[in-house]
Amino acid sequence: MLSRLRNRLLAVMVVCYLTTILTAPATAGMVGALASKPDAGKIKGEDLSRIQRALETEIVKSGLEAYGLTAEETQERLQGLSDEQIHLMAQASDRVLAGGDGGGVVVAVLVIILLVLLILYVQNKKIIVK
Repeated sequence: MLSRLRNRLLAVMVVCYLTTILTAPATAGMVGALASKPDAGKIKGEDLSRIQRALETEIVKSGLEAYGLTAEETQERLQGLSDEQIHLMAQASDRVLAGGDGGGVVVAVLVIILLVLLILYVQNKKIIVK
């Protein structure tokens, strides 16, 4: 009786895992049209605002202070950059603002470990560390 219940519970857990973790919803949306010659001033302004948001985070502020840069020096250097350099910095600042690159991996590993421990517990297996 108990072994049948364990097998069914294990099957339900595997099905739940496969349906929730391994399937991802498909997303779609409209793609905006690009202008034949986009306004360079508008793009530069958007890039500068993205960089400014990244510079206002505490992590970036503390890193810049560790290098000996004040907020005023940072703004002066930012104004001296070319359009291409500003665009590259804006792309890099998006990655800084996104954050959590390693957080998802850590959570996934913890979930897998918990699933393995739960399966071993349900099967009355013991883990012995010597």
